[in-house]
Amino acid sequence: MALSSFVLGQGFSMQPSNRKNLIILFFTLVVVMLGFGMAMPVFPFLITRLGGSGDEFGALIAVYSVMQLIFAPVWGSVSDRIGRKPVLLIGMLGTALSLVLIGLATDLWMLFVARILSGLLASAMLPTTMAYIGDSTSEQDRGGGIGQLGAAAGLGVILGPGIGGWLAGDSLTLPFFLAAGLSLGSLVLIAFLLPESLAPEARHRESKVSLVDFGELWRALFSPVGILLVVAFVVSFGAINFQAIFGLYALKKFNFDPGQVGTVLVVVGLTGAVVQGVMTGPVTRRWGEAAVIRFSFLTNALGFLVLLTANSYETVLLTTGVYTLAHGLLRPSVQALTSKRAVQGQGTIMGLNNSFMSLGQIAGPLWAGLLFDINVDMPYLSGAVIMLAGFIVSLCGISPGKTVSKLGTPSVVE
Repeated sequence: MALSSFVLGQGFSMQPSNRKNLIILFFTLVVVMLGFGMAMPVFPFLITRLGGSGDEFGALIAVYSVMQLIFAPVWGSVSDRIGRKPVLLIGMLGTALSLVLIGLATDLWMLFVARILSGLLASAMLPTTMAYIGDSTSEQDRGGGIGQLGAAAGLGVILGPGIGGWLAGDSLTLPFFLAAGLSLGSLVLIAFLLPESLAPEARHRESKVSLVDFGELWRALFSPVGILLVVAFVVSFGAINFQAIFGLYALKKFNFDPGQVGTVLVVVGLTGAVVQGVMTGPVTRRWGEAAVIRFSFLTNALGFLVLLTANSYETVLLTTGVYTLAHGLLRPSVQALTSKRAVQGQGTIMGLNNSFMSLGQIAGPLWAGLLFDINVDMPYLSGAVIMLAGFIVSLCGISPGKTVSKLGTPSVVE
């Protein structure tokens, strides 16, 4: 009962069977994102041990995002055709296998195979768990269920780097084998305790398996929300530019160990979660999303530069905390403003927003890894320039009081 209360939170009631299912899904998403988070502080040391460099590290991070971008919508369509449970089993098995492969890797190509497999199959987990909640809850309870699963994903991302970094002090491969074991445990729970949520008569046998429409993304750039999509790309590009290369940067510049890298990334995750959960609402209500976006871009640019002045573990913790404080306001403000300016077609607009953020998550690590091989400070110098460019774009291109009722049809509100 204590676990149920923690998972479901206050004011969120469900049938006991649905509560059990939600707890299983909550645990599953924590495990999936825990494995993802554990990898972040360990990969720089693993890549270095296997003879890799910055560009290979950036490619290793980016290839996962590529597979996620391509296959997440595919798995959503597949689950509509064959049911949620088989897709969840496939995703969980793929997660476990990819983690074992990383733990056994003796060459760089093995790491790339594992990351491709992980992105291909683990991308099934989030959309399918969300669809499961949609199948099995009332409209009144659905928002609470989806919110709890989002919290599960966030919990895994926050705790993963710390756990991975601390465990890697004894063995670089131990975190991956532990995460693989947890994944197999989750697989067993899904197989034996989680019922199918999509009845055979409700399945869409004729549902088409859809891929990313890059033509649609290009056309969206020339719509009235195009500037906000550019901003979404810049936000994601800048954030992953910081996160993806940080482990290598800390290793080469400060000789940090995996535990120290993991602790810094936990501080980043916790600060971001607190800012998004506590500060974003009051701040945007007081000053508006457009002003917060401009402030955050400018502060992020300064944050990148201040990080380069850090010369100890304590000052690295402090400067990354300050950077994350500003960035925590940025992403939800961009998403909120994009949603506000799309009175109709919310799903389409927010889907485009997520796609452009995914493109930033692909381009950012590749760019940062390439620059890191030239000079260890260059990824963060370029991050400052990127965020300053975002500030200029937001200053010139985002005007308050304008909304978009349909993709391509402006109107005025506020």
